[in-house]
Amino acid sequence: MSGGAAGRSWVLHGPALLRGSLRVPGDKSISHRALLLGAIAHGVTEIRGLLRSEDCLATLGAIRALGVEVFEESGDLLRVHGNGPEGLRESETVLDVGNSGTTLRLLAGLLAGQPCFSVLTGDASLCRRPMRRIVDPLRAMGATLLGREDDSFPPLAIRGRDLTGIAWTSPVASAQVKSAILLAGLQARGETSVTESIASRDHTERMLTAFGVTPRRAGNRVAISGGSRLDAARLTVPGDLSSAAFFLVAGAARPRGELRIEEVGVNPTRTGILDTLAEMGAQVAVERSREEGGEPVADLAVAGARLRGVRIVAERIPRLIDEIPVLAVAAALAEGETVIEGAGELRVKEVDRLTAVQEEMGRLGAAVSVTGDCLRIQGGGRLRGAVVSSRGDHRMAMSLAIAALFAEGETTIRDVACVETSFPGFARQLSVLAPDCGLREVTDDV
Repeated sequence: MSGGAAGRSWVLHGPALLRGSLRVPGDKSISHRALLLGAIAHGVTEIRGLLRSEDCLATLGAIRALGVEVFEESGDLLRVHGNGPEGLRESETVLDVGNSGTTLRLLAGLLAGQPCFSVLTGDASLCRRPMRRIVDPLRAMGATLLGREDDSFPPLAIRGRDLTGIAWTSPVASAQVKSAILLAGLQARGETSVTESIASRDHTERMLTAFGVTPRRAGNRVAISGGSRLDAARLTVPGDLSSAAFFLVAGAARPRGELRIEEVGVNPTRTGILDTLAEMGAQVAVERSREEGGEPVADLAVAGARLRGVRIVAERIPRLIDEIPVLAVAAALAEGETVIEGAGELRVKEVDRLTAVQEEMGRLGAAVSVTGDCLRIQGGGRLRGAVVSSRGDHRMAMSLAIAALFAEGETTIRDVACVETSFPGFARQLSVLAPDCGLREVTDDV
């Protein structure tokens, strides 16, 4: 377990019905980008609804260490005083971003074009995540980057240089990789473009437009011009669909369950979870659709139904990569087999999520197998309470909590402190919506 001398666990009892309405915290991906672009824009950027999770606070701490003034006003308002990219200063210390891969990769792109030396590091989990996917393109643009094991893992040392734009074809469909290159491209000579085999999340492109720079898109290629000026913006961060996904599954898989989630971001590059639940037979209605700050937002209403197994093809994976652990819970509760193809990227998340899903859901009685990059779940069985572990992965912890609502008896989920990286208050929300589960948090001496 993580957390030093003692670990935190949740204890839940099932089965328990989930009903009601809620709002989930602000979108993590959008929160990171609002802070980073606000840091290099000209003027004062106002951000409402920023996610105050450990990951996003790591980004906030990093831009402050780089000389950016950030003031937290009364209520839910945060002001970022940007002075353009030339307003950043060299940090006097190593920039430790904790568990946030988004912070490290995007910040590397930003610092690649700065005339200074920087060192980026994180916790033990982050220092096992692959970085050559950003090191190679940033080097091709002219920056100097060094890391562990042939520059493959953090810590990363970066010597920023004058950059030259590149036309990069990314071997992986990754919004973090694309965003790192585009942030470097803002400071490069000429045009910078990124081409992906499958379009990844487009939050960076949308937010650049909100700051006055409109990227050019043609199919799965996106390009920007170097030297473009960013001007301060007023932003409202919508609720995070990846956080909403846990409650969507809990509501969709229980006949008689009713749930409403308000003001959620429904960016089309993120809505694979909605498409998949609909194919499984879930009744999910998208209501009050509107746009805020260039991002589509809606309320989601879900009514419980009997679900059926489906096949999820590799082309859909970039649109639901973070939701696969909780989709595995839905699949275990459905009738028939669910097959998830092309999910190899899950092996290089906070933990190997393919193995974690197979083994931890297996302890609850689910029939899960992994072959290569393919996950198979045979539904229709009965889940039973057990002792399971998040393995230090926030999405695993929350997925297992949803599974526990459907399991007979008591479930203990070890190592849940990691949930603070993306969804502070998750346990409180779950307790309100599913009071019968009797969720309590305990501390284990180890």
